[in-house]
Amino acid sequence: MNKLTYKNVHNRFKLNGLHFNGKELYDKAYVFVKEGDAHEKALGNFILEWFDGKEYIEMTTSGTTGTPKKIHLQKAAMVNSALATGDFFDLKPGDTALHCLPIQYIAGKMMLVRAFILGLELDYVVPDSRPLDITGKKYDFAAMVPLQVEQSLAELDQVQKLIIGGAKLNATLVEQLKTLPVAIYETYGMTETITHIAAKKIQETAFTLLPGIHIATDERGCLVINAPRICEEPLVTNDMVTIIGEKQFIWLGRYDNVINSGGVKLFPEQIEEKLAMAIPQRYFVIGKEDDTLGEKLVLVIEGEPYTLAPEAFGKLDKFEKPKEILFVTHFKETETGKIKRKETVA
Repeated sequence: MNKLTYKNVHNRFKLNGLHFNGKELYDKAYVFVKEGDAHEKALGNFILEWFDGKEYIEMTTSGTTGTPKKIHLQKAAMVNSALATGDFFDLKPGDTALHCLPIQYIAGKMMLVRAFILGLELDYVVPDSRPLDITGKKYDFAAMVPLQVEQSLAELDQVQKLIIGGAKLNATLVEQLKTLPVAIYETYGMTETITHIAAKKIQETAFTLLPGIHIATDERGCLVINAPRICEEPLVTNDMVTIIGEKQFIWLGRYDNVINSGGVKLFPEQIEEKLAMAIPQRYFVIGKEDDTLGEKLVLVIEGEPYTLAPEAFGKLDKFEKPKEILFVTHFKETETGKIKRKETVA
């Protein structure tokens, strides 16, 4: 791709009801920075960065593939990512889209890039927990994090296609979403891959790759992503997967979360899904050193202690039943709301 094509703005692009070409968008960015609210200032700063003449933007990685670090994302690669998303979700010029994500993260940046590359009519709103209440409009496409989805269940039928990312969906929320007349997708990706490289409908178990993505596994059984239009080098993750054919994979869990208990590998994320309907509070399972087993499985629940009924563990296999239950007043979290498991029980 010609590296200058990132400067192109589609002639069907609209932002909050108004058409903008590249120069007009650049000029509007100054107004956002000077006069806008906090979220509009952030939008303005990103637009200025996009048109600053550099061929990359600087981001901090999410930590999915290791310790968070500063990286350069090529703007041409971000355009390729936007085009792949458009192909996968059949987005067309003139389609309406809702932008309700924080612009400082890659998902928020890419919603804007998709809009002006694909020619979408974009409504940009403050990243509130109930964004559909702000506009009251219907949309062809939107992206949200799980908290926004959970708080917007009654309004989600205003969206035709919804993608969800940023954190794993819990099983209870998935069951609620399956009943809605909306095409809802869970996405897989990270900062290094410029948001998602795969998606799956919530009724499905396997993720399907976006165009131009190829995958393999390493000796640990972890996903290796080869996306030459987006990443210059293959990206080794810490996500254990089962690959199905050339286009799909099933996510098993994080390699660094796997518990080896008496020689049996236990995937916390799978155990947590089985517990979803039985525990109303937030919870997770983790391995704890044990003289006999090497690691024993521990269930950690947020809130005041209480006694769980034996039926709560009815869906668990023999080795998946926790050997200990801990109660913690408040879980420790990252800035994006992900639970810090090890720090919570330290």
